[in-house]
Amino acid sequence: MAVITLLTDFGTADSYVGEVKGVLASEAPGAVVVDVTHDVTPADIRGAQYVLNRTWRRFPPRSVHLVVVDPGVGTTRRALGAAADEHFFVAPDNGLLSGLAATARFVSLPIPADAAPTFHARDVFAIAAARLATGASLEQLGAPIIDPYQSPLPIPRLDGVALVGEVIYVDRFGTLVTNIPGTAVEPGVRIHVDTVDVGPLRRTYGDVERGQLVAYVGSNGEVEIAAREGSAVRLLGVGVGAVVRA
Repeated sequence: MAVITLLTDFGTADSYVGEVKGVLASEAPGAVVVDVTHDVTPADIRGAQYVLNRTWRRFPPRSVHLVVVDPGVGTTRRALGAAADEHFFVAPDNGLLSGLAATARFVSLPIPADAAPTFHARDVFAIAAARLATGASLEQLGAPIIDPYQSPLPIPRLDGVALVGEVIYVDRFGTLVTNIPGTAVEPGVRIHVDTVDVGPLRRTYGDVERGQLVAYVGSNGEVEIAAREGSAVRLLGVGVGAVVRA
């Protein structure tokens, strides 16, 4: 059974997600549709890229991942289909797919003349996703390209004995997710966010008292900073782009 995942910044207060799902139900009636999230911060391409990178491998081979955070909708930016590691993707050509392997294949999707210039998710990407889910090959969807727009997430750097990274995502709990891999730091290393010493790297939230900051290796393998039963964002007053040192 085909799986189609949805990842957008549409929220759920309006009809947009429902309209996309209506197209999928009409064009790929047997597919299982999974909502990854629709609460990406509006126009936050980097945040959406992070969520996509951490989720798509959890799904079975031949899953189709429909990803739309698209501030350039209706402009000259291309619409993409892609294939990588036995998965398919449809997304605007704005860097969302920068985390795919170098061996990924890309095509430029045609934009129908009657597509609403402000709603390609419904009129372009949902139709392409449904075609992939019902057996179409990537090459049947559009013309191959070799130059998709690339805007990969930043990587940490060494500064003497310290590894310097940054916050790349903030979740709904106010947790700061960094780009520092847990495999690159030793247990107990001290973590600093900007000028604040968060303390040594710990295992989980319960290793500190309620309301205290805690640094640990999160479920996706990166160093994260949280506040036990609180919000690290509120306590520290920082967000995406804040400097983190290990």
